[in-house]
Amino acid sequence: MSSSSSSVPLVLLREQGSVAILELNRPDKRNAISLAMVQALDRCLGRLSPAVKVIVLAARGEHFSAGLDLSEIPEMTAAQGVHHSRAWYQVFDRMQFGRVPVIALLHGAVVGGGLELAACAHVRVAEDSAYFGLPEGQRGIFLGGSGSVRVTKLIGVSRVTEMMLTGRVYNADDALRIGLAHHTVPAGAGMTKALELAARVAGNAEMSNFAILHTLPLIAEQPMSHGLMTESLIAAITQSEPAAKERVQAFLAKRAAKVAPL
Repeated sequence: MSSSSSSVPLVLLREQGSVAILELNRPDKRNAISLAMVQALDRCLGRLSPAVKVIVLAARGEHFSAGLDLSEIPEMTAAQGVHHSRAWYQVFDRMQFGRVPVIALLHGAVVGGGLELAACAHVRVAEDSAYFGLPEGQRGIFLGGSGSVRVTKLIGVSRVTEMMLTGRVYNADDALRIGLAHHTVPAGAGMTKALELAARVAGNAEMSNFAILHTLPLIAEQPMSHGLMTESLIAAITQSEPAAKERVQAFLAKRAAKVAPL
């Protein structure tokens, strides 16, 4: 657990078997993301036990996160602003390209820096109350927590441009339609759904999960010939793992569950 100067933990960490639940804990500030909160996330990621196979990222209070703590901006020099963004990048990279997959549970405001954080997750579950926006244009600033890259990769440069220029806000159903969310659920049902998905993810072979997290983003950036070579190499490595061989044998022996709708 990590604390602010008032000794209130900014991020809560608890483990339930193979699942770690990380919760933003600044509800009185709508979970506005300060540098201290980013550092708290980093420390929590560093404290995960080897038994953890998936993270559920959630938040206390009525909102996931209303964005960057704007009180940190006014006194920053340009150089400090660059270092501030780089500090976010380092932790967000650790989350997106870490050891285990991350499932984000989103409710209320998922705005600005909150959406940038959510974009680090590999699976996003949105409750009906969730709404998504990038109000930087109206604040006179620009995305600084990796959203120009991460959110753009999710929904495209045209949608991000329009969101920033006009202040457009998407609801949970819109988010599902355009790719900001993978699942929508009624208010209050998000944690149940997130934990259900976490159990499925945790049940995968670890090397398969690692390959999905680390190789798919690389292939997406490569020319086709490079991507196909990368795919063939990681496929060979993954299927040579003992866990893969056991699972394939179980399927061939008709001991494994067949693919079916959730």
